[in-house]
Amino acid sequence: MHLFDQRILGIMILFLLGMLVITKQTATGSILDKPKGNLLVRVVNIFNLFFLLIANPLAAILLITQHLEAIDPTRMLIGASWLLLALEIAGLVLYVTGILLMAWALIKLAGNYQLGGSPPRIVDKMIVTGPYQFVRNPMYTAALCIALGLACLTQSLACLVVFCIYLVLIVLLIPVEEEGMRQAYGEQYITYQRNVKKLIPLFY
Repeated sequence: MHLFDQRILGIMILFLLGMLVITKQTATGSILDKPKGNLLVRVVNIFNLFFLLIANPLAAILLITQHLEAIDPTRMLIGASWLLLALEIAGLVLYVTGILLMAWALIKLAGNYQLGGSPPRIVDKMIVTGPYQFVRNPMYTAALCIALGLACLTQSLACLVVFCIYLVLIVLLIPVEEEGMRQAYGEQYITYQRNVKKLIPLFY
């Protein structure tokens, strides 16, 4: 027994994604940004755009049309109703948390926003308030929450693989990005880096 009607779930995902797009446009002045930088930076940003602007809406449409099971051969059939409910509740919490966290981070960055891995511009300020007081990379935390949340909501092994790829790419990209931050902000960033966790408050 599903906790959520699959059509309602798909509509909710599209609504949340739409809200995120509007927030990005309003806060940063753009919706799509051209990936630039070295190969790793380009790969991560292209993967990010593919996941948020293609994979998520496609999953939502398949849920609305109730074709996800037919299209996705990796979807797990969960026999235990308690496990299915737990996965769907966890997925919803993770997904909504990820969307809200990303929107909050975009609002705090505003004109200082750049694609991941890009070194700060001369005019960019170092943001340490809002979600940045809890983790140094809240947008990456948000993206991982969205990816894992979608995997739980759809019970799809393919979505779980996407989450794992995302995690590896982000862990590889963060040191590149933070080297640029250290060069731009010096001791101020080093102190911040020492006091605030990378992705998960209090843990990592």
